[in-house]
Amino acid sequence: MRHRVHGRKLGRTTAHRKALFRNQLTALFTHERIVTTVPKAKELRPIAERMVTLARTGTLPARRKVLTMVPDRDVVRRLFDEIAPRFMERPGGYTRIVRLGNRRGDGAELALIEFVDYTPPERGESAGAEGKQSLMDRARGMFGGRRGEEDAAEDAVEAVGTAEEETPATEDAREPAGPAGDVRESADAATEEAPEAEEESEEKSE
Repeated sequence: MRHRVHGRKLGRTTAHRKALFRNQLTALFTHERIVTTVPKAKELRPIAERMVTLARTGTLPARRKVLTMVPDRDVVRRLFDEIAPRFMERPGGYTRIVRLGNRRGDGAELALIEFVDYTPPERGESAGAEGKQSLMDRARGMFGGRRGEEDAAEDAVEAVGTAEEETPATEDAREPAGPAGDVRESADAATEEAPEAEEESEEKSE
């Protein structure tokens, strides 16, 4: 029985578990939504909301406290400057957990943890401030998308046109020229003279 036992060990040692939460907090504050298992999401939610509450104060001790859990200064700066001001009028409950079903393979139940005011970026805004494109945008540009299909169709039309232009040249190249043509003409002449020689030999024999 787990009487008076607080928290989940998640099958990890203390150091491993803390490192897991640091990585998940960094990803959550960077992308504002992550996919993980339900037990991890339930353990991460109170830690993340505590960090947001500290960031709402905007003080230097609070920033140092958050840096002990999120060692990335850029992520902490984003938390204090962009995320926390959005929840100044909200007394807690900054995140939500949405169950996604079981994962193929091990059957673990997945969940989506995100901020309650999260809005998915539009396709044109998927590139970040540094001009980096997401994996989906890069894949859409390389293999999919309307524009990719049109470019492929244009390339196919151009290939067909060049093939039609090159066809007469290939037929002319097949015709013999030079000494080879003279040899063929002499062979044809010999075959024409052969029947005449046979007729002459028949007349002499008669």
